[in-house]
Amino acid sequence: MAKLGKRTRTAREALAGKENVTVEEAVSLIKANANAKFDETVEIAMNLGVDTRHADQMVRGVIGLPNGTGKTMRVAVFARGAKAEEAEAAGADVVGAEDLMETVQGGTIEFDRCIATPDMMPIVGRLGKVLGPRNLMPNPKVGTVTMDVAQAVKDAKGGQVQFRAEKGGVVHAGVGKASFDEAKLVENIRAFVNAVSKARPAGAKGTYMKKVSLSSTMGPGVSVAIDSANAE
Repeated sequence: MAKLGKRTRTAREALAGKENVTVEEAVSLIKANANAKFDETVEIAMNLGVDTRHADQMVRGVIGLPNGTGKTMRVAVFARGAKAEEAEAAGADVVGAEDLMETVQGGTIEFDRCIATPDMMPIVGRLGKVLGPRNLMPNPKVGTVTMDVAQAVKDAKGGQVQFRAEKGGVVHAGVGKASFDEAKLVENIRAFVNAVSKARPAGAKGTYMKKVSLSSTMGPGVSVAIDSANAE
């Protein structure tokens, strides 16, 4: 077993015995132990009582965090003509059609969110094996296949977060930076948890939210009381 560094040992000791705490206490603990040389991301992981192998138990959605993510989002848009111009004017980082498809096929993916107009989907569809595993495939259910590309770009740049249950029913996302005020992090966390709660699929049976944990990029996790995290 690898020997833990001093910083990691100190962080773990600070969180020892801290389980099912309130969101406020969890945020305070995480901020106090986020001592990396960069502004760490505060991350949330939620274990849900769903089996993603069944279509009626898939959890997927999008939420605009009230205080943003603190991350600079690079946005690519597949569009032509006037819609391409709209995307560029809205601040898209990469705009194209067949040329952008060839770039992505060549292995260059310099964006964090992908948006497309409906007429571009036959082109984008060829990139499923490349974009799908990276959770970058445009999807009308989360507003990334749309004619209103300008608004989609603004939403992505403004702190919108997509979520999707992965294997094992785990949903995770970044909900802000360790440098954020505690109150802003708490507000973001509750907004995210409430969005996942409202996205409960019809096929989910029994306990939906099983566990909620928070951590920073380089720090250990702390479990949060579900009632505290899901407070409206």
